Amino acid sequence: MTNENDSGRRSALASARTAVGSAFRGIFLLIPIALVLLVAGCNSFYTVEQGERGIVKLWGAVTEIAEPGLGFKLPFANTVENISVRTEKISWEKLAVYSKDVQAAELVVSVNVRLDPAFVREVYTNYGTNYAERTVWPAVPKVLEEVFGQYQAATVVSARTQLGLDFDKALRQLMPQGIIIESTQIENVDFSDNYERSIEAAAQAEATVRTKENEKRQAQVDAERLIIEAEARKTSNNLETDARAYAIREQGNAEAQAIAARGQALRDSPNLVALTAAEKWDGKLPTTMIPGSTVPFVQVQ
Repeated sequence: MTNENDSGRRSALASARTAVGSAFRGIFLLIPIALVLLVAGCNSFYTVEQGERGIVKLWGAVTEIAEPGLGFKLPFANTVENISVRTEKISWEKLAVYSKDVQAAELVVSVNVRLDPAFVREVYTNYGTNYAERTVWPAVPKVLEEVFGQYQAATVVSARTQLGLDFDKALRQLMPQGIIIESTQIENVDFSDNYERSIEAAAQAEATVRTKENEKRQAQVDAERLIIEAEARKTSNNLETDARAYAIREQGNAEAQAIAARGQALRDSPNLVALTAAEKWDGKLPTTMIPGSTVPFVQVQ
């Protein structure tokens, strides 16, 4: 009886163990399936940020360009890669170039570039998401070297604006369609110390020459002014002298004419002298007379 009871317990225990094992095996089988479903669920959507575009690919082939926002895709089959369409500033420090007269210089340059959203597929197909590294980065030193080499070192500073315009135009023409150069800037031009010292010395010498020329011109102006003033004084003196001479001459003519007129009057009227004396006589005879003199009289007819 005891043996039968033990045998029954062993059989029940074996059955329980078999059931537990089956349950665990079922759980272990469900775990991978659940993980697969979880991963598939997480890979069934994507997001594209503002200022970007999504490159949606099916087994590596581009199928569409996604706008910013939430999108859905086939898990494991579709992949999405974002590409920026924002304006990016790229800078270069100490780009070595040579002028037309073979003077070495180091330039600081910056470029603002962006991707045209209408050409995302073409640019991505040809250059990938790092399109600037494959187009703008190698082009800038090459274009700058060609453009800078057309200028004499001495004219670079005065022609800085035109140099920048030439560089900007040449770089834009070299860019593939869809890659937009918004602006360029040559921020600094640094020649060698020896050349800058020679330029400074030449500038000082030129300034000295200009100063001497200005002093010479000023001396000429002063001399001409003195000559003009002297001629003006001479002219003024001549006019004054002429005026005095004319006045004297006219006065003399007037006196001569008066004398001539009086003489003519005396000749024409002999009694004019007596008449003048009578008019001026006060009617009194002299109270004293010189012995032997005659008494003055006036004949009146």
